[in-house]
Parts: sequence; structure tokens; C-alpha cells
Amino acid sequence: MSKSHPIIAITGSSGAGTSGIKTAFEQIFRRLDISAAFIEGDSFHKFDRQQMDVEVEKAERENRHITHFGPDGNLFDELENLFREYSENGTGKRRYYVHNEVSAAKYGCPPGSLTPWEPLPENTDLLFYEGLHGGLISDATNIAQYVDLLIGVVPIINLEWMQKIHRDRDVRGYTAEDATGMILDRMHDYVHYITPQFSRTDINFQRVPTVDTSNPFAMEKIPTNDESFAVIHARNLEKLNVDFRYLLEMLDGSFMSNPETIVVPSGKMIFAMQLTINPVVSRLLSSR
Repeated sequence: MSKSHPIIAITGSSGAGTSGIKTAFEQIFRRLDISAAFIEGDSFHKFDRQQMDVEVEKAERENRHITHFGPDGNLFDELENLFREYSENGTGKRRYYVHNEVSAAKYGCPPGSLTPWEPLPENTDLLFYEGLHGGLISDATNIAQYVDLLIGVVPIINLEWMQKIHRDRDVRGYTAEDATGMILDRMHDYVHYITPQFSRTDINFQRVPTVDTSNPFAMEKIPTNDESFAVIHARNLEKLNVDFRYLLEMLDGSFMSNPETIVVPSGKMIFAMQLTINPVVSRLLSSR
């Protein structure tokens, strides 16, 4: 952690909606006149899309799995080094993973590729990370130690699988069977490298459907915000200093499920996040 160069990390599994949360933080930063260095977790994948396909096939022949959740598919050391360098000096390097044609036009690289490394912008107020591993601690890596505010965004597991299957099918052209196979292949790395992070977060935002999702592999429709609640668990009350009474007044339809947890209509989750996080970001900047 660093008072001079704070780091905020949003961590969530694939398809959890962390990219949408990034937009909410961009609004917070504009309102507070904060200059942020943005880091996308996908940019620390070890391989581009074509190389990853080759490595996956090789791993299958050797009766093992390589995934974007685990160490074999990512540059954990480089991500830890970036967090350490930024926390100490406010500097570092970043690149981008080119997901689609829109990104390809923006970065001048083909879809599925990784752009060259480049220095972070100078004189930024904080670093903002959004991706899979913002709170990672493993035998060889401790990324979480450098994070000043760690936020988890995770739907319940059935909804997470539904969102991944639909995204892979509709956006990436996979069959439902292929997407399901990827979920199974990733399970070991998911259990060991993704879920433990949510026990280290300062606050978790978990979307919970209020409709039947008993068989996520057969669902044709993802539950809407009107069919969901967001469970917000403030794990670190000392750091967050959440005013739950104020939230209950501001968020119509919300209620407390225990002294550390407020449940809000899912459509108001972003607003709830802004109300909760805005004061924390202000304190991080004022203490620099």
C-alpha cells in the first residue's frame, strides 16, 4: 500500500461485469478531478489468442489444463512488479489485449493480439486495475499487498456460468457445449486462484437472481436487473466507514440482511457503489 501512489483494484471472474464497474469509477474520477492510470487485467495474459489456442491443445495432449485463471496462462510476476513499482514511484508499464474489431481499430493491432508495452502516463493520482487477479496471493506472488482499496464483483455461481455461456456464444461464436467445456477445464484454477480473493476484499458486490436458475446450462435468458438483487458486503468497515442508514434512505427497496450487509435492487448497484466508494477515494487522495 502507498499513501503517495494509491492503487484501487476491481477483481472478478470472467463475465462478472467488472468492465461495467470501470465506467462507474470513471465517473467518480471525473467528478473528483482525478487522473488515473487504467490497467486491464487481460493485458497480463501470457499469450495472445492464437498462441493460447496452441498452448491449450498442447496441454490437453499432456493431460493437463492451462487457463486464463491460473499461473500458466498469466504474467503474475509482471503484474506484481507493476503494482510494486507504482506504489513506490507512480510509474510502470502497461499494454492492452485486443478483444474485437473495435479495439483493433483503436490500437492498430488484430483482434486477439497484445499491444506493445508502453510507459504509464506521468503524474497520475492513482492506479485503477480491473480484471481477474487484483487480490491474488499465491505461493510465488502477492499482488494484494499493494492494493489500497480492493473491491470484489461476483455474481452467484449459476449466474456467472450463465453470463459466460451467453457471452462466449453470442460474442465469441462458441457453442454452448464449448463454453461449458471451458468452465469445467477452468474449475481447478477458479477454485485456487479466483474465489480466495473475495475473502481479502474490502467490499464485495454480488448479484443474486430472484428467478429460477437451477440449471444454468439450459437457460436461454439471463435474468435482468429487475429480476435480481445485489448483495453488498462491507468486509472492512474500518476502511470503508459505511453509513448504512444513509444508504437505506437513498436506495429505495433496500434492506439490511445483517450488520455488515445491505441488499439493494440490482439496477441500483452502480449507484450504491458510487455512494459507498466515493468517500473512500476522496480519503485516499487527501492523505497523499
